[in-house]
Amino acid sequence: MSDIASREPTAEIVKPAADNGVTSAGSDLDQFAERYWDFRCEEFPMDALIAGVIPRSELLTRDAPADHERRAAWAAQALAELDRIPSDALSLNETATLQLLRGELAAMIDLVAHHVHLRPGIYLLGPESQLSDWASMTTLATADEARRYITRVARVKDSLEDARLCLEEGYKQGFRYPRHVIERTIDFVRNQASVPVADNPFVGPLKGIAARGGVFGTLLEEGEAVVSNIVVPAFAAYSQFMEDRLLPTARDTLACIDDIEGEQHYRFLIRRYTTTDMSPDEIHEIGLAEVARLSREMELLAAEAGFEGDLDGFRHRIRTDNTQILESGEALREAIEILSKRIDARIPEFFGRIPRVTYGVKSIPEGIAAAAPPAYAQPSPADNSSAGIHWVTSIPSKLPRYMHVPMALHEGWPGHLMHLALIQELTDLPAFRRHGAMNYSACLEGWALYCEALGEDMGLYDSPDKRYGRLEVEMWRAARLVVDTGLHGKGWSRAQAIDYFGKYVAMPIDFIGSEVDRYIGVPGQALGYQIGNLKFRELRARAEREHGDGFDLRAFNDALSSVGAVSLTVLDTAIGAWIEARRPDAVAG
Repeated sequence: MSDIASREPTAEIVKPAADNGVTSAGSDLDQFAERYWDFRCEEFPMDALIAGVIPRSELLTRDAPADHERRAAWAAQALAELDRIPSDALSLNETATLQLLRGELAAMIDLVAHHVHLRPGIYLLGPESQLSDWASMTTLATADEARRYITRVARVKDSLEDARLCLEEGYKQGFRYPRHVIERTIDFVRNQASVPVADNPFVGPLKGIAARGGVFGTLLEEGEAVVSNIVVPAFAAYSQFMEDRLLPTARDTLACIDDIEGEQHYRFLIRRYTTTDMSPDEIHEIGLAEVARLSREMELLAAEAGFEGDLDGFRHRIRTDNTQILESGEALREAIEILSKRIDARIPEFFGRIPRVTYGVKSIPEGIAAAAPPAYAQPSPADNSSAGIHWVTSIPSKLPRYMHVPMALHEGWPGHLMHLALIQELTDLPAFRRHGAMNYSACLEGWALYCEALGEDMGLYDSPDKRYGRLEVEMWRAARLVVDTGLHGKGWSRAQAIDYFGKYVAMPIDFIGSEVDRYIGVPGQALGYQIGNLKFRELRARAEREHGDGFDLRAFNDALSSVGAVSLTVLDTAIGAWIEARRPDAVAG
């Protein structure tokens, strides 16, 4: 590991500033937000790099137990300072910034108080995935950049060691992961490590410039040697630690509430991923109601397609229709590319604000596709040095034709990739808001599901199968509310969760199984999707009701995107104010 001096940010960044005599609340808030962003850039180096900021350290992460404890102590001091800023003197947007700062600082404190840092995410959201994503997002332009990149890649071993230290300390305090999760994690990490060095994601940025020849070819060789001699062994050691230390005493139960302090741990994760204070039981009931609503809509669609009173028969027809599955991963990627261009042509009709950066479509490597979702978004870096990427599974059965339209809308434009690009361009917002969108999963996922439904306005669901596909992918997110809380709050077994999903969706059973494994491995993460979707749907219905014939969908979509990524409470306040300001009587007055 690196020495202590290189791991600790300097005192002037760590300590909140003293009173400087400035009386303007807005100015005080701006200065605080700027110092907070400086602090985050040093504490979360990989996030800083993605945002185009070069941190002083060559580390990629600071996630050892001591790092979390230091951040919590800083956050407590910073929160006390923030509370001295008079909120009644702030504008609506400044008030939103204040609320978001309070929430993020409190989360740093609560994370340590509830020992969340000692049981970090290890399956799908573990350090190996985050580090690989950073590499995939990196674009190099000069030899000096390539050399710094190689130096940072060598520090991957430090990031994995940090994770090991947290897991070791958690183990000593009695925390245990489900056996199922550890086994899946070991397989996932080893699959990543087994990828040929030339195809390893950490080599990718160097391959991108190696065609120039000369020194760049030499740097590619140096990078491959670092990956081969440092990164791959570090991955192997990380998975071996799990097998030797964590697996022998792993829990046979799946629920996170079965662990020490399990109920408060699950409540913390629910707050993190939904930005609400809902209880597991409340979310479970919402999920049941949403499943019932979507089932009724599916029954009407099945009747229109000639299956009146036989929704199961309609699902069976779709599930067994071989034409729904493309012949190869390459054919699937090409189909999504073509569809994406069709969608792009319609964007200006529905959005006045369009990002400067574009995006492309790539296949998820076969070695990790089985455990990965059918698709996901990798946003462009803040400096627009590379395009965003809509990653699509290389296993065609995981993404049948009837799911193509909603998934393209969700992950590409106008979904995640467009949303995140727009947020990065909101220069009137503080840097921590422009570059910290990933802290607000419910807002991001709510937007992406809202964009799936925009496909109806765009006329993209032009067949019964496509219309069913939209309903099915929403049912997938609604059923998550039931399954996640069932697994972690009501003692459901894996088989019970799979059976519940299979009752309401036509998705292949292996896909359903991998989804359930995701919910077992990352409790609460899947809850933000439909909870966020319900908020976005509620806001649109409110705007349509209040504005009547004057409702402007294009302006409403721009208002949603201009808020940025925020908690659902802040989103409700901001859009509520926009709706009120544009009411016919308000405009007339």
